[in-house]
Amino acid sequence: MILTIGGLAGTGTTTVARILSERLGIPCVSAGDVFRQMAAEKNMDLLEFSKLAEENPEIDIEIDRRQARLADENEDLILEGRLSAHFTRADLKVLLIAPFDVRAQRISVRESKDIETVKEEIRIREESEAQRYLEIHGIDVDDLDVYDIVINTSHFDADRVAEIIIKVTEVI
Repeated sequence: MILTIGGLAGTGTTTVARILSERLGIPCVSAGDVFRQMAAEKNMDLLEFSKLAEENPEIDIEIDRRQARLADENEDLILEGRLSAHFTRADLKVLLIAPFDVRAQRISVRESKDIETVKEEIRIREESEAQRYLEIHGIDVDDLDVYDIVINTSHFDADRVAEIIIKVTEVI
């Protein structure tokens, strides 16, 4: 089974993907993992590679290609990333959502940052990503048609979200 788990920062995608991987015994690959692998291939640290990626849309495109290739080469895999559902053949495409303030609070705690700083960083990042995804891929991030299910993670903890997803996999 191929699953994609997508969502904005602070929705719990990485946590839920890891829990699913453990419970289902299916490997998990995140877009972040692919990004780190590509940085290592170029003998660059993450900061250097991030700067290169900002100026080179081909890096984002290659991350998507690699995740799609992994899905094609594996029978069982969880792919975690904001755009994974758009470029991957999958049995189940999941989007995790949460209100802005909930996501900001989670990130503030996780990164030990002031909540107002986090809110501003989120706004800037999400506006930039939405514009980049539209320009590079033609993807409108507000169009949710690609997803099979959408789960609001502010209503459930990560373990419960994983349980919901597992129940859905049992009926597909």
